[in-house]
Amino acid sequence: MPNPLTRTGNNRKEYAMTDVFKGSFTQQESIPEEGIAAAVEVMRSGRLHRYNLVGDEVGETGLLEREFAAYTGARYALAVASGGYAMATALRAVGVRPGQKVLTNAFTLAPVPGAIASVGAVPVFVGVTEDLVIDLDDLEAKSDQADILMLSHMRGHLCDMERLMEICDRAGITVLEDCAHTMGAAWKGRASGRWGKVGCYSTQTYKHMNSGEGGFLVTDDDEIAARATMLSGSYMLYGRNGTVPPEEIFADVKYETPNVSGRMDHLRAAILRPQLARLDSQCAAWNARYRKVEEGLRGTPGLRLVERPEEERFVGSSIQFLLLDWDETAVGEVVARCLRRGVELKWFGGAEPVGFTSRYDSWRYAPSEPMPKSDRILKSILDMRLPLTFSLEDCALIARIIRAEVGAVWQGAQA
Repeated sequence: MPNPLTRTGNNRKEYAMTDVFKGSFTQQESIPEEGIAAAVEVMRSGRLHRYNLVGDEVGETGLLEREFAAYTGARYALAVASGGYAMATALRAVGVRPGQKVLTNAFTLAPVPGAIASVGAVPVFVGVTEDLVIDLDDLEAKSDQADILMLSHMRGHLCDMERLMEICDRAGITVLEDCAHTMGAAWKGRASGRWGKVGCYSTQTYKHMNSGEGGFLVTDDDEIAARATMLSGSYMLYGRNGTVPPEEIFADVKYETPNVSGRMDHLRAAILRPQLARLDSQCAAWNARYRKVEEGLRGTPGLRLVERPEEERFVGSSIQFLLLDWDETAVGEVVARCLRRGVELKWFGGAEPVGFTSRYDSWRYAPSEPMPKSDRILKSILDMRLPLTFSLEDCALIARIIRAEVGAVWQGAQA
């Protein structure tokens, strides 16, 4: 492939830029001062365990559960050790058994099929559309294969949730939502995680609230909440949780449900509470950065943006674009050229897993059939984080670099 940067002519000018971005794609904002102060107070107390309470004290973890339930509009919220743990707990709490099939997205991250496999169940993969959401036609076609859907709102993209719920309700499918990338998002005003039976969230460092690791499970269902609480390792101290089902719900559940300990502690809860209070303003800040990059990339030859539907309130903590029908060498060249200029793009089309990127056929513990339509899309997806440590000017520069390098490779391929 000839190098278009060595060519001359006005039509090449846009692609001859030499700016380099010097920021870090993994550097997050610091924890709010209120969170640091609260965490120091917890450490000084020595009482980090969520049930190490005095008298009628609720504690940081219980308070966080109440506040997160109020934020999402859920009856119950359970703070746990990770988003992956929340998903596995949700699967157990709704009664998934070893060998049972569970529908899930072909385009997702490994913790989603990993949660399914961790309870001995078998993922059945559903395709992805060019809008990077679950293929609802494929879901409908496979709706007779399982009665549970672990729906991944991958990279913050929400599908038509009304149509999805119609398909699932008609087929008797229970919906569990993986909201690791959609905390603060909504479809037609209803929060992500509040459409299905259970919503699962992550507070891992690169998510919308940062406690290093951590997560939540939310539900309105009394029995699911009780089972999840027992699973999390409450022993018989469940009455000290922040949101608690009626005592009679625990009458049998407390004897039948195994302890699979995965509690959140007071230290992480203390860090998270002030972040939850400012979550909406953080989401607005992410979206401003997302729109700045989107604006800079729009109209780039060979590059397809994902248009966000009006019904979706999204959180743009990362951005994706597609190089549809490009060959793998050309996509790899775009990634390499951008990296040389300081812009880190992740590719979901590689045959081998790299970092956090992998494909449904990479997970050999989860049998899969070829999915040509989805493979075409997966091979085209480039992904980029947008940490709030980036300024709007940074985002404009990043977009110029991507536009230049995609354009250069595209023009070279046409020459």
